[in-house]
Amino acid sequence: MPPLACFYSATLAWNPTAVDKTTRVFSKGQWHEAAIVRREAMQPGHGIAGPAIIIEPNQTVVVEEGWGARLTAKDHLVLVRSKALVQNAAIGTRADPVMLEIFNNLFMSIAEQMGVTLQNTAYSVNIKERLDFSCAVFDPTASLVANAPHMPVHLGSMDKSVETVIRNNPVIAPGDVYCLNAPYNGGTHLPDITVCTPVFDRDEKQILFWVASRGHHADVGGVAPGSMSPLATHIEEEGVYIDNFKIVDRGRFCEDELVAILTGARYPVRNVVQNVNDLKAQIAANAKGVAELEKMIASFGLDVVQAYMGHVQDNAAESVARLLTKLHDAEFTYPMDQGCAIKVKITIDRDKREATVDFTGTSEQRADNFNAPAPVTRAAVLYVFRVMVDDAIPMNAGCLRPIRIIIPDGSMLSPRYPAAVVAGNVEVSQAVTNTLFGALEAMSSSQGTMNNLTFGNDQYQYYETICSGSPAGPGFHGTSGVHVHMTNSRLTDPEILETRFPVVLEDFHIRAGSGGKGEWHAGDGTSRTIRFRKAMDCAILASHRKVRPFGIKGGEPGELGKTIVRRLSGAVEELKPSDQTWLEAGEAVTVITPTAGGYGSVKG
Repeated sequence: MPPLACFYSATLAWNPTAVDKTTRVFSKGQWHEAAIVRREAMQPGHGIAGPAIIIEPNQTVVVEEGWGARLTAKDHLVLVRSKALVQNAAIGTRADPVMLEIFNNLFMSIAEQMGVTLQNTAYSVNIKERLDFSCAVFDPTASLVANAPHMPVHLGSMDKSVETVIRNNPVIAPGDVYCLNAPYNGGTHLPDITVCTPVFDRDEKQILFWVASRGHHADVGGVAPGSMSPLATHIEEEGVYIDNFKIVDRGRFCEDELVAILTGARYPVRNVVQNVNDLKAQIAANAKGVAELEKMIASFGLDVVQAYMGHVQDNAAESVARLLTKLHDAEFTYPMDQGCAIKVKITIDRDKREATVDFTGTSEQRADNFNAPAPVTRAAVLYVFRVMVDDAIPMNAGCLRPIRIIIPDGSMLSPRYPAAVVAGNVEVSQAVTNTLFGALEAMSSSQGTMNNLTFGNDQYQYYETICSGSPAGPGFHGTSGVHVHMTNSRLTDPEILETRFPVVLEDFHIRAGSGGKGEWHAGDGTSRTIRFRKAMDCAILASHRKVRPFGIKGGEPGELGKTIVRRLSGAVEELKPSDQTWLEAGEAVTVITPTAGGYGSVKG
């Protein structure tokens, strides 16, 4: 029996296991003579070089050529590569269909692993349980390359945060990490804090890529717990404004400076420990992304990785361009509860395979907070056209190459400082998405809201979005009780909700038959009641309490939603679409979601 390469070095002594029998196995294109070993015959410290077959009662372990197996003192069987992997042929930098699919998934996998790290290390319920976060990989110019299937409203707008960091920092060193939430400088709304980390080359001189994570923090200050007050009319009233802050300076976590920002604003955060710990988790998630990209470079070579980073975007652009040849010019106006409207005109140039999406005519920026920074509208456009593509491609910057977007400055889709914007990211984004799908007649209106419920005091802060049914479209019914479009978070488990917060989940059910009717009917909405065990502020930021979600091609509109409060006296009050109130211990709030519209006329 030949010894195992340097696989067990001097620090790990081993003894070869006696082999009484061998058999032939086919591996890597040829036949090999493989040892057969019974697991019970192996002793701690004993090893076997591949090719070999280790037999035990419940499984069989195959040790390939170039690998070895060793039994540890704790009876663990460890497989270790004993020979360096030799790459027989270079992959090359020209686009190959098979390798394109592999790299699509490799890039997405990196973002997914970042998300797992963020979930596992986060502190708040909002990020750890509700999964209100997103992770993505960008090229050196901040173009989105790939993302995990997280929050579409985050993923389509995060590139502007990375662009801001690049533009505002002419000198960036290895070990630097930046964070921001500034809606007027690359952000969307203040609760969404983005952490951006550069990926340097081996010589630490050139930035090769960027990774970023965005998390919705349950509270970033402002006039009400949860930082989602419907009463805010100035960006300062919505919380702490973080603009291009270097949170890690050459490897040093700038905690004192961070705490000073979070607690030094006019309306400071209410739980600084929670914010700091969640930001540490985002930094850790980015570090995972950096490590995985470095592994990818080590495996394939920098030139190949950079080439395919471009190829995946080129492929997405081609997929959308092909889609545009099948679409037609369209217009749509989407009225909202607040009396405003979103207008869009889509013009298709089939010869050039390009489109113009023009929001001219949309209402002016508002005095309330139903204003969406321009990156939010871009995110909605990216999402809609990606959904329309049949090909299995990641949502990346290439999807927008054939599309020109016109957003009038000073409108509710591109407000000027210091307009409040907290509803823009959550409510207006859904409205823009419905507007686009309505113009394209691709599907009926969704519920058109996230039903943003916040409650809390100086000790507790909680935020959740409440699902309804998905819309109907040609050839498909909607699904009941799911989040759709620009949100993709989940609700907190009742046990965790009631353990971490002084509330009781009295009721949460699907309202059977509530979805919009049609040849294809929408999914049903939900009703959710939470009773308070301590007195707290409670706010709702929602839509479609006055205007019913539309149906398409004769489909019936969905139902209106409403929010009601049950007082200790037994009185029941209906809140305004966006409202804030004080609830005493024993009082309860019920959110009844609007429902999506139907598609096609009811037959028979």
